[in-house]
Amino acid sequence: MSLIYIKRATLAALPDIMAIIDNAKALLKADGSPQWQDGYPDTATLKRDIAVQQCWLLMVDGKIAGTATMVVADDPNYHQIYNGAWQNTTDPYATIHRIAIGADFGGQHLSHYFFSNLISAAYRDGIRNFRIDTHDLNKRMQAIVTSFGYAFRGKIYVDEPAENPEDNARRAYELNL
Repeated sequence: MSLIYIKRATLAALPDIMAIIDNAKALLKADGSPQWQDGYPDTATLKRDIAVQQCWLLMVDGKIAGTATMVVADDPNYHQIYNGAWQNTTDPYATIHRIAIGADFGGQHLSHYFFSNLISAAYRDGIRNFRIDTHDLNKRMQAIVTSFGYAFRGKIYVDEPAENPEDNARRAYELNL
């Protein structure tokens, strides 16, 4: 059995993080998804995530296997939700963004370890409400979040670069513990 845990990222990990993000961009492109195809997330975004200690690493036997950003704060992208509603609109929530697993670690169900550890870290800090969004064509992410009990709540629009504004439409999910 491998040693698997999470830790906060440092700037020293940025090259590995960007390689993981670039691999995820290629997978999304191969799936025909416009998500992450216009330069986002970029190095500056991940540097900011690291600086405010929101970027996490999934470690497997001492190697960086994945990256994710978890934000415990109000997300302006979630203020307007279409064709649905958030179930919990009063409690603070954690949002998982920019989650990806490295190419050398695909197919090992490590995203499940990553989600479980991220949720546990936020739960330890008193968070019981979790949100996430993904593009309609990102079936991998939809399968993962629904397997954790996240419920589809409606459609939101993210503020990211895009040729077509509809490319910024995302399926929004919520988990309340």
